[in-house]
Amino acid sequence: MKQSLIIRGVIILAGAALAISGILPLSEKISLGLDLQGGMHLVLGVETSDALRAETDTDKDRFVERLKEEGVATAAAERRDVEGAAPSFVVTGVPADQSSTVDEVHSDFFSQVWQISQGDEGYVLTMRENSRRELRNDAVEQAMRTIRNRVDEFGVAEPVIQRQGFTDSDRIVVQLPGVEDPERVKRLINRTAFLEWRFMDFPREGTGGVSRAEIEAHYAGNVPSTVEILEGDLEDATGAVVGTSYFGVERSAVVTGRDLKNARVGAGQFNEPVVEFMLAFEKGQDFGQATTNNIGRGMAIVLDGKVLSAPSIRGRIEDRGQIEGGFSYEEATDLSTALKSGALPAGITILEERTVGPSLGQDSIDQGLRAGLYGAGLVLVMMLIVYLVAGFNANLALALNVVLVFSALAAFGATLTLPGIAGIILTIGMAVDANVLVFERIREELRAGRTVKNAVATGFEKALSSIVDANITTLIAALFLYEFGSGPIRGFAVTLSVGIFGTLITSVFVSRFLFDLWLSRRQQVERLYI
Repeated sequence: MKQSLIIRGVIILAGAALAISGILPLSEKISLGLDLQGGMHLVLGVETSDALRAETDTDKDRFVERLKEEGVATAAAERRDVEGAAPSFVVTGVPADQSSTVDEVHSDFFSQVWQISQGDEGYVLTMRENSRRELRNDAVEQAMRTIRNRVDEFGVAEPVIQRQGFTDSDRIVVQLPGVEDPERVKRLINRTAFLEWRFMDFPREGTGGVSRAEIEAHYAGNVPSTVEILEGDLEDATGAVVGTSYFGVERSAVVTGRDLKNARVGAGQFNEPVVEFMLAFEKGQDFGQATTNNIGRGMAIVLDGKVLSAPSIRGRIEDRGQIEGGFSYEEATDLSTALKSGALPAGITILEERTVGPSLGQDSIDQGLRAGLYGAGLVLVMMLIVYLVAGFNANLALALNVVLVFSALAAFGATLTLPGIAGIILTIGMAVDANVLVFERIREELRAGRTVKNAVATGFEKALSSIVDANITTLIAALFLYEFGSGPIRGFAVTLSVGIFGTLITSVFVSRFLFDLWLSRRQQVERLYI
């Protein structure tokens, strides 16, 4: 036996052994997708306009602060909300002899994001197109990271979280296999979880809330711009919610959830669930100073614009504390998870929701396996009938091809979906098609009077271009499906792409080796059963 044949055989056997070891046990190495395992499928829309408004408000305040630092004490700014228009704000109160200061502040600190013009109202700053595009993209990317962190904390195995369609899309596809409580997951994902600690202004001592009328009466019907009226739950002596109470709190926050270092569930004074938090060191020092200077004053804990509680400050609070809100253990767990993962940068809207039960997933597995086995069985039988011994050769190569596909899926951590099973079945068909091209070409060479060995060599050589062409064009289509598709479509594209490479290896390299191995063991071959 030729040395080259031995080397080829060793390579094939080693590759086959490696592939088989890579997929055993199959249930542990191959992850099942949503349609096979059951779970949730969500399409979320990110309200990127929220991020633009937040950035506009931040820069508006910074612009006024810069002007006042430069001596323009009467400067003020107001955001303009015009539907469909670019984000903008108007700067007013600038004396004519200080107009150059506005230009200097703009060029020094804001020119890359905002373009400035002068109108009847004052100086109008409009966000540039590239800045809007970048902020929208950042909002979606940050939302994806936040959702992934929350899902990971929730304990979902093999979640799929990705943008839908093009890279500038504001939609996110979330697939969570094996989820048993869809409503809880939706609440956790959709929770903004923006936490703030704000000083109370009325009632200043920080007891329970009061009525809205009492707050308005306190300010004589003119609530200052630095104060905001927020709602909270009104509870009875048993802790049951019986209505709504109101709090007058300062708009500026002392500390926010972004300053948290960690959050976890703990036990309160009466062993009730609370959320214990830890602040970053520097913010802890600032918080300690602020609470020391305001002992006896109320501190409102505000979550997503709602007051959870408003305890009085009895002493210095630095980097550790508790959040009490009459939570159940599950609510405290979800809140700590949301806080640790960070606040969403913008609102989230659920655009599409599907839930697949485990029994339906098992039915999909059974039907997919039956379809695959029936299809593969018919192919194997037909190859033996039509091509005899050569058909046996093709069937061995085909079996190795399927093993290679599953091994590649396991190695790359890909998820097998129902469309993925369809891709594997299509791979079987394409692998058979490659063998048919080779076998028919060998038949033509035999009819032309060539010897068996020459016919085999020529058949593989001349069929190669057709095999490569057919598989490369299919691979290009699969790559487009993967790039622009999502969820199940990507699952189909992955298995099809892997199958194409497996087809090229087995139909050209392995099948040719089997022919050469059979011919090498015979001195003279007068006839090839094909």
